[in-house]
Amino acid sequence: MSGKIHIFCGTGTGKTSAALGKGIREASAGKNVIVIQFLKEKNNEKVSDYFKRLEPELRLFRFEKFPENYESLTEREREDECRNIKNGLNFARKVLVTEECDILILDEILGLTDRGIVTIEELRALIDLVGDAMELYLTGTSRCEELWPYVDEVTLMTAPGAR
Repeated sequence: MSGKIHIFCGTGTGKTSAALGKGIREASAGKNVIVIQFLKEKNNEKVSDYFKRLEPELRLFRFEKFPENYESLTEREREDECRNIKNGLNFARKVLVTEECDILILDEILGLTDRGIVTIEELRALIDLVGDAMELYLTGTSRCEELWPYVDEVTLMTAPGAR
């Protein structure tokens, strides 16, 4: 591990906003930012349109094909969506290996562990690919504490009253 790795996790709100805020700040300073979103519904076209205006400094990718939330899909649709998600994971791996950007944000990737789509070992392998000049942000509700010894910063966001 040589670059900077950050985790925004927990049941509280603001994980995606915090990571995207950091990405937008870095893009405004001339850095190249790639955001790959997982487990996000595709229904919000306004968000996609906004990100298109930030290109080429900040590029957003989504690999899921179904407009519905993952939990509401049929078993067959979930199998298809898992393949799409794995394509997103492979793309993230390629971005890290080729150092295609300065900042890579993997939004909601930690939640994939709770669903058995991605393992902690696969996430650890991604962390190991971070180059010297890169930053990696991982977000999601799952804490994935097994990864904490390998990252530079963990921000735990909790709902009021939760511990």
